[in-house]
Amino acid sequence: MTRKAPMRPTDAELEILRVLWRRGPATVREVHEALERGPSVGYTTVLKLLQIMTEKGLVHRDETTRTHVYAARLGEKEAQQKLVDELLEKAFGGSASQLVMRALSAKPASAEELREIRQLLRDLEGGATR
Repeated sequence: MTRKAPMRPTDAELEILRVLWRRGPATVREVHEALERGPSVGYTTVLKLLQIMTEKGLVHRDETTRTHVYAARLGEKEAQQKLVDELLEKAFGGSASQLVMRALSAKPASAEELREIRQLLRDLEGGATR
């Protein structure tokens, strides 16, 4: 039974989604090979995870060829936004400022990231001149 809205991915499922976002649609073998650089994960584990992810609505399986091809249902930015929205509500009571302050205190931003943050703030305040 495929759900209408994709469920939140586990850490292992996020690793697979990162492969699919980076490579595009891929077979189980291609995903497995891309994951081999990290901790050893078996082919059958990747297959089972992709089957579960299909059921959860995280990936789409193209069955038109003998070798099934899997693709992420959501783009990377869309998936990140859903995860941030959930975290924002659950952990920070909807306070974006608390989320941003906690994130920046946990891991300092690079100079480039700070420039991007400042630009985003200017854009949000309506001060962007284009």
